[in-house]
Amino acid sequence: MKSSPGVLATKPPVEKRGRRISDKVFPYLLIAPTAILILLVMVYPIFRVFYLSFQNYDLTNPFMDGFAGISNFVKLFTDDPLFFSSIGITFKWVLLQVVFQLLLGLIVALILNAKFRGRGVVRAISLVPWAVSGVLITMLWSLMYDQNSGLFNDLLIRMGILKGHIAWLADNRTFFAAIIVAELWRGIPFFAITLLASLQSIPEDIYESSAIDGCGAVRNLIYITLPFLKESIIFATLLRAIWEFNSIDMIFTMTNGGPMDQTTTLPIYMMKTAIIQGNYGYGSAIGVVSFLFLMLFAALYIKISGYGGEDA
Repeated sequence: MKSSPGVLATKPPVEKRGRRISDKVFPYLLIAPTAILILLVMVYPIFRVFYLSFQNYDLTNPFMDGFAGISNFVKLFTDDPLFFSSIGITFKWVLLQVVFQLLLGLIVALILNAKFRGRGVVRAISLVPWAVSGVLITMLWSLMYDQNSGLFNDLLIRMGILKGHIAWLADNRTFFAAIIVAELWRGIPFFAITLLASLQSIPEDIYESSAIDGCGAVRNLIYITLPFLKESIIFATLLRAIWEFNSIDMIFTMTNGGPMDQTTTLPIYMMKTAIIQGNYGYGSAIGVVSFLFLMLFAALYIKISGYGGEDA
């Protein structure tokens, strides 16, 4: 029996409906292994750290293991001067690294963006510090800082700047500056390459119009280059601040947090407490505080900077 011309079309066959359902489910099946892996590798360890932070879990004193409540956090904020000292050292470390890496990285990016012979080779060489592993870098810089056979002492003595050898990583006047310089050498390429990519996306006709109006290099930098680089600068500084906050390899390999815990940052203090001393409960409490601080910092930084906003 034929259907009359104003009647609505019938529902699609069962096979087509089943195919549509499978088309919706299939993408989720594809990402399921990755999602499960993320849950196992990231979510579970975070949950485990939060759990241990409320426990007495000390390998050196197993008879006292058990639920501790918030006693680890109370001790952390009321009876642990090294905790507050490590916070101050961490803040100084991150601030100096991010500020100087950004400024020097911007200078390098502007140089690499200019046209000159051999620019490709220079760009490739500028990536070397970023490509080398952190442990290898610390070994190289430790050799250069060596008191008896180091490169720095030899050069400065030959130039007449120094009269004797200096233990750069042990002297109270130089140890912090020494590790700052070593980390700067490793971190500058990250900003340089990130900002260079953004510089190359700026239309050339803007600079041509600016030249016609009589603007110089300084005005171009302030009114054209930096506004175009705003998003990249915010993103790069946020990432670098988080990475420098969690940086352990450079400081630990060169100074082991010393001398006298004067280079012990919060992550190093957490590692020493949990991994070396075996107090996983108290070390997890330090980790929870660090995690919450980074979450709060990232949220406030993005909010204040307006990253991703329409006026950014």
